[in-house]
Amino acid sequence: MMRPYDELLLRFAEIRDLAAVQALAAWDQEVMMPPGGADARAHALAALAGTVHEKSTDPQLARLVERLWRGRARLSPLPRRQVELARRTVRKARRIPSDLARELALAESRGLETWREARRAKDWRRFAPALATMVRLKRRVAQLAVAADGAPRGSRAPHYDALLDDYEPGLTSATLDALLGELQDFTVPLLHRVVATRVRVDLSPFVGRFDVAAQRAFAREVVEAMGLDLTRGRLDLSTHPFCSGLSPGDVRMTGRFAPGDLRGGLFGVIHEAGHGLYEQGLDPARAREPAGGAVSTAVHESQSRLWENLVARSRPFWVHFLPRLKRHHPQLRGVGVGDVWRAANAVQPSFIRVEADELTYNLHIVLRTEIERDLIEGRQSVSDLPVRWNDGMARLLGLRPRNDAEGVLQDIHWAMGLFGYFPTYSLGNLAAAQFMEAARRDVRGLDHRIAQGNLRPLREWLRENVHRHDQLVPADRLVRRVTGRPLGVEAFARAQRAKVAELYGI
Repeated sequence: MMRPYDELLLRFAEIRDLAAVQALAAWDQEVMMPPGGADARAHALAALAGTVHEKSTDPQLARLVERLWRGRARLSPLPRRQVELARRTVRKARRIPSDLARELALAESRGLETWREARRAKDWRRFAPALATMVRLKRRVAQLAVAADGAPRGSRAPHYDALLDDYEPGLTSATLDALLGELQDFTVPLLHRVVATRVRVDLSPFVGRFDVAAQRAFAREVVEAMGLDLTRGRLDLSTHPFCSGLSPGDVRMTGRFAPGDLRGGLFGVIHEAGHGLYEQGLDPARAREPAGGAVSTAVHESQSRLWENLVARSRPFWVHFLPRLKRHHPQLRGVGVGDVWRAANAVQPSFIRVEADELTYNLHIVLRTEIERDLIEGRQSVSDLPVRWNDGMARLLGLRPRNDAEGVLQDIHWAMGLFGYFPTYSLGNLAAAQFMEAARRDVRGLDHRIAQGNLRPLREWLRENVHRHDQLVPADRLVRRVTGRPLGVEAFARAQRAKVAELYGI
């Protein structure tokens, strides 16, 4: 007769296998599927979502989990953590009726196609009905969560907190607001000082005419130097760059390239490769267990933001990689390391989040967090979103979008129902800064090694300290253990002040 704990692992392995098939079908929808397959794929994904939900809410599994939970005092630390995570997963799943799970999957798949069409047409009205449906469904999910578990004490956004918990377990909007508020209070005055200098950084090292095939070849060269194993991963094209980890042995990443600007394609691919390194660094022995996978979305984002901003925008990086970039784009032969470093770090308010500089990026996140929280709490209508968005951009960044594609339609997240995801980008920025300070403390001569093109010591440090632990410890404890302090704004602020001082003399 199978032991209860072994039965739990067997059941979760099956759920994880089905979830991997879901992820594969969703990746294919973004990258390979012909447009005519959209409706059939929507139904297939809904059927898969229904099956995963049925497996996750099986009454026998729920009883098994509760039995193990009651006896957790007799378990050693790893099985106890596995049971804790399994219980969390099952309890979350059981709050959602099967018909709602299928309806969500169908709305997500159809919403993606509608979003693409609306974005191409720069027409918000084409997407608004699909988003209204998704907001209604996600609000229902949040209401069920609050009804089952109650709201965090003193919460002014209990339904948004319930969705935030899916990405950052245990985080509430009260804590989030404090961090984002401090970040905004630091960023806005510094941005105003930068703008007041009227210094214009020369962007010509990155802006011009660049062969897309050569861009892709250079990006591949960089991610392989980072240690990304492309025998266990793929790098393709999509409308919106993303990374999907089916398993540590099968990681799917995408990018997009523009012939007029190197930055979006190069830094976007490095960003997704940072995600890919995390996925490949997870423990394959735990991949199909409750404790397998990333500990939180913010920690995941910390890895992509670290490689994109703290490595690929650094002087040491370009000491090694500028000569290689010139081989792919000979028109850059007169460009120096200082030139490309300044162009990579120029601070300039812009419309598009994924192309924003490191300093202003967080203001994009503040705006999205404010809007999506009000959508879920019923304080913001879908129909008025473009006005709210454009006014927010003017308030935070001094810009007003000229059309919906460079405004409210630029991101894929709401079409996919990812409410509560956006804040993790800024939390990831903060964690990345703390992780990089700790890496410089622990890895002797790290910047010198990067200047030699040797990026493996950093990858190995991250793998040892962050990646391989999966979900064995909560995210806040992991950050504190690796960096010696809780997540905060200080390390990020230090790095930004130093960079802005050198670039703009302030």
